[in-house]
Amino acid sequence: MGETLLIDLRSDTVTKPSPDMRKAMAEAEVGDDVYGDDPTVNALEEKAAELFGKESALFVTSGTQGNLVSVLSQTGRGDEIILGNQSHIYSSEAGGVSVLGGVVMYPLETNQNGTIDIQKIKDAVKGDDYHKPRTKLFSFENSHNWSSGRPINKSDSDKMAKAAKELGLRVHVDGARIFNSAVSLGIPVKDLTANVDSVTFCLSKGLGCPIGSIIVGEKDQIIEARRVRKILGSAMRQVGVIASCGIVALDSMIDRLEDDHENAKKLAIGLSEMDIIEIDSDNIYTNLVRFKITNQKGFEFAEKLKELGVYINGGESDLRMVTHYGIESSDIDKTIEAVSKAVNVI
Repeated sequence: MGETLLIDLRSDTVTKPSPDMRKAMAEAEVGDDVYGDDPTVNALEEKAAELFGKESALFVTSGTQGNLVSVLSQTGRGDEIILGNQSHIYSSEAGGVSVLGGVVMYPLETNQNGTIDIQKIKDAVKGDDYHKPRTKLFSFENSHNWSSGRPINKSDSDKMAKAAKELGLRVHVDGARIFNSAVSLGIPVKDLTANVDSVTFCLSKGLGCPIGSIIVGEKDQIIEARRVRKILGSAMRQVGVIASCGIVALDSMIDRLEDDHENAKKLAIGLSEMDIIEIDSDNIYTNLVRFKITNQKGFEFAEKLKELGVYINGGESDLRMVTHYGIESSDIDKTIEAVSKAVNVI
C-alpha cells in the first residue's frame, strides 16, 4: 500500500492520456449524443468509419461492450455464434452474449497462430434442424491475445471470412488491438478488415485513451447497434469530452505502436536468455509477451517482481507482459534486470 509503481506491464490498458489528449478534453466541443448532437463524437465516428472503409461507426464504453453490442446487433435470441475457444468473447467477457442476449456460443479449437481451421468452421454450422440453434455469426480475434498478440494476416483473415460468408454467416472481428496487427503486418487496417462485416477496436489500449471503443460496420447494423447500446443502458450525453481523445489517438498514436512492438521484442529476447524461462522470442510480433517460468508458480513470481517495482500478470503457470505508451527502452532494461533477480529467489 502506498508504494511507488515503477514499471507497469500488466496491460496496455494502464496507459495515461497524452498531453494532447488532455488538452483536447479541456477544449472539446460537446452536445447531447443521445440526440446525435455531440459534434466531437460524430467526428470520431466518421473518422473511424473512413479509416476502416465501413459505412458507419458507433462509440461505446469498452471493448467488451463493443463485442456484446456487435454480437447482439447481428443475432437474435436462440441464435448461435461460432468462435475460437481462446477468444476473449468466449473466455473473458462473463458469457455476456448468452446472459444478456440468449446467444449460444459454440467454441472451436484455436490454432497456435490464432486462426481457426476452415473445415472446423464448416463442420460447426448447423443445418436447417429445429433441434439446434441457428448459426448466424462467426467471430475471430486479431491480434490474438493468447497467441502472444500474434497478428492474423490478410490472407488468413480473408480465408476465414470467405468460408463463413459462403455458409451464410456474418463475420465479426474482435479487433481490440487491430492497429497493432496492421502496424506489424505493414498493411492499412482498411485492407486487413475489408472482407468482414463488423470490427470492434479499443481506443483505451495501445492507442492510450482513458476510455472507449468503436464498432465499425454497415449502416443498418450500426443503427441496430445503437439501439442495443441503449438497451444496455449505455447511451451517453456530453461524451465528446472523452471522444476527443479518440480523435487524437487516431491522428497521432497509431504509428508509434511500432515502438511498443520493438520494446516487446527486446523484452522477449532478454527473457529468452534465462534458463528457467520458457518463451519463443521469435513468436513476438506486437506488444504482448507471454512466457512460463519453470521453477515456481506464475503468480508467486509476479509477486516477487512487484516487490522489485515491476507489475505483470501471472497465473498458475503463464505470465504476461504488455508494452505500451509510457514504457521506454530503458524500462525494458530495468525489467530484464528485475526478472533476473526474481528468478533466483525461491
